[in-house]
Amino acid sequence: MYVCICNAVTETDIKKAVKAGANCLHQLESKLGVGNQCGSCACDASACLDRALESQMNSADLFSL
Repeated sequence: MYVCICNAVTETDIKKAVKAGANCLHQLESKLGVGNQCGSCACDASACLDRALESQMNSADLFSL
């Protein structure tokens, strides 16, 4: 699903950015351009970022067991 139409950023792009180390909206703005045009995607991008970070933490917790 597209999160940022202006810069053609998908939810998958955000997940990949999180795997590469992004952990805040500012980093997504720098790496992917999210929110740099009209800004209407910032809320959705932030929610997607939160889900990706939570998923990453849950995966890390599984490996630490």
